[in-house]
Amino acid sequence: MVLVKKMAIDESTPLLENPQAKTKTPLPKIQLGLTLFVLFSQPMSSQYIFPFINQLIRELGVTGGDDRKIGYYAGGIESLFFVTQALTALYWSRLSDYVGRKPILLVGLAGLSISNMCFGLSRVFWALVASRCIAGALNGNVGVMKSVIGEITDATNMAGAFALIPIVFTFGASIAPLFGGALVKPHEHWPKLFSGSFWVQYPYFLPSLVSASFTAFSFLITALFLKESLPSKRRGKGPQPEIGAQVGTPSNENASPVPIRTLLKTYSVMIPIANHGTLGLVDIGLFALVPLFYATPVEVGGLGLPPFTIGLIMTAYGTCNGLFQMLFTARAIERYGEKRVFCSAVLAFLPIIATFPTMSWIIRTQKQVGLAIWVLVVVQLLSWVVVSMAYAVIFVFVTKAAPNKYSLGTMNGLSQTTTSIARAMGPATFTSLFAFSKEYNLLGGNLVYVVLLLLLCLLVFLSRRLPELKKDKQ
Repeated sequence: MVLVKKMAIDESTPLLENPQAKTKTPLPKIQLGLTLFVLFSQPMSSQYIFPFINQLIRELGVTGGDDRKIGYYAGGIESLFFVTQALTALYWSRLSDYVGRKPILLVGLAGLSISNMCFGLSRVFWALVASRCIAGALNGNVGVMKSVIGEITDATNMAGAFALIPIVFTFGASIAPLFGGALVKPHEHWPKLFSGSFWVQYPYFLPSLVSASFTAFSFLITALFLKESLPSKRRGKGPQPEIGAQVGTPSNENASPVPIRTLLKTYSVMIPIANHGTLGLVDIGLFALVPLFYATPVEVGGLGLPPFTIGLIMTAYGTCNGLFQMLFTARAIERYGEKRVFCSAVLAFLPIIATFPTMSWIIRTQKQVGLAIWVLVVVQLLSWVVVSMAYAVIFVFVTKAAPNKYSLGTMNGLSQTTTSIARAMGPATFTSLFAFSKEYNLLGGNLVYVVLLLLLCLLVFLSRRLPELKKDKQ
């Protein structure tokens, strides 16, 4: 029998996975809180543009006055962040396995802050493209922060910690569209405070400035207070635990990162990554379609809502989502298990997809946004709340699939790269397909929803291939 020495545990020390321990380890509140605060800067930087990006594209005149083509350009702008992130995320995460998590986080935060400032000062289409590319290329933070959480938790509290990530993202997704929609064209809303010609020339700078300032503050917090979590870079390092690899996962006897090619050939590694990527593709596709559908004129089959109303809707969704995840996700995982929760959550995509053509049919009949439309909007967003549970679960599967702590950054890098590719394809593909469906009236303008339904079937199939995580291993 192998005897495991007891280690002194602080908030930056990874906890040993002891099969004999039955009590749940308390979460490392300070370091976890700091990590989640930094993570909050991601949706604050990436999603504040959603309420006004369609209006911005229209005002730039790149569509030649044809509103049906807005989806092509808006989808491209929304995708650029994830395209460049997909090209660099694995390298940042892999690098963090060697130099540490904290330096990579600081580089990413600095890149986000600079790019957001550039976005607000852009008045031509190519400048918008350049700023979003900078943001994605310098930012590999999401995968690195998941590695941090995996290193400061153990098997007894890991699910509870990862359950907080969707809360942070949904809270950020509610705050970002709110100030993104409310702060555009401040010279029109608050002429006494913003009366200069600068605000007329750069009407979208204020929300960009708010986002950049928050990211800069996150940079300062990270530099001063966040501790390094990489085992080989921690102070006072001792014997390091392994992640509790699944059956079929390559082991690492030399306590160093497993080669990427080995991970890519391992079934137990690629199944959770494939699920994460497909989940991200469907989710980001819908997230890009929602504001586009809400903003599209009634004559074309949309709801014709203004940016501020769209921001309020997304804020209400984010608030409900955050409360739901906080109250029910961890409990559901503990009671029903990771796989059952994930398989059930992804099925909630079905009513989300179904409400789009239903609302289009109603709006063509009634020619206005009435009670029936608002009921369907509520049904759509409540279903989305259930879907968000899937993210907390898939993070656990990805972490459990890592062969050891030294390969955790690479594992999260592979997962983040796959998701970034999916998220890069999603906005451009589905908003363009939305515009294409409406322009040529394919399947009554509903072709995009049929494609989403087919992808959902693939996700349901992949979800059934996830392994059962036994309670005795947790």
